[in-house]
Amino acid sequence: MEIIRLRDDYIKLGQALKAAGLVSSGVEAKYAIGDGAVTVNGETATQRGKKLIDGDVVGFNGQTIKIVK
Repeated sequence: MEIIRLRDDYIKLGQALKAAGLVSSGVEAKYAIGDGAVTVNGETATQRGKKLIDGDVVGFNGQTIKIVK
């Protein structure tokens, strides 16, 4: 499980995927989210700009990211 520490109150979903190294670009994140391949807290995510906060868990391609403050 990859851990992303927040510097602010939130991080956007596309940015979190890039920060964790699961995608190489914002465009790749956009397509992954648009294809329904990304989950947030167990539910399919549809917004690249979704704000992730402390405790959120992102799933993509068999990988997990946990957001912590």
